[in-house]
Amino acid sequence: MRKSRFTEAQIIGMSKQQEAGMPTADVCRRHGLSPATFYKFKAKYGGMEVCEAAKLKALEDENAKLKRLLADTTLDNAVLKDLLGMEAASPPSVRGQGRP
Repeated sequence: MRKSRFTEAQIIGMSKQQEAGMPTADVCRRHGLSPATFYKFKAKYGGMEVCEAAKLKALEDENAKLKRLLADTTLDNAVLKDLLGMEAASPPSVRGQGRP
């Protein structure tokens, strides 16, 4: 995913400017972004403070790390099941059944 050229603090600042009464078009023009991008940022960071945005970022990073760990564990589990399935499908050894 592409990294934003704006920090969370800048995005929150833009949102606060608009909430203080500055028209959305002026805020977008001043910061060089489209209204669609502004509203996307506002949907994600609207009503937040900078410290809350930092906590959100930390939680998103932790969630991504946990998802990667889960994917790795699931893959390991699937590989082990395949190996066990191959061993169970192989013919049993014939020991001590009257063979010379």
